[in-house]
Amino acid sequence: IAELIARPGDRVLATGGGAVLRERNRELLHNGATVLYLRSTPEDIFRRLRHDTTRPLLQVRDPLARLRELHQQRDPLYRRCAHYVLESARPSVHALVNMALMQLELAGLLDPGRVAATVGAEPL
Repeated sequence: IAELIARPGDRVLATGGGAVLRERNRELLHNGATVLYLRSTPEDIFRRLRHDTTRPLLQVRDPLARLRELHQQRDPLYRRCAHYVLESARPSVHALVNMALMQLELAGLLDPGRVAATVGAEPL
């Protein structure tokens, strides 16, 4: 994370769920980047991932209970690290991207003209 944040230029860094468990990672992210926490409930995550067999932490007898445990542990850490929290329960990817862009634009972190050109020109 330190290496990626130190690189010049704009980028989107999507960390793994456990990245916030390390205090150093939270400090690096909060102090070196603009952090958007795309927050979902354990139930929403379960609906999206219930058939996913590639996530080792969810290969347990009760994946929903495991998601609730992880959420209870990690949600406060994400909130401390984040500059903005976006509820991502049900919007489409397009709507969620627009919510994130709007939040960053309102904060003065994005030029609206540049964002429209970038969104149309490159995949997010």
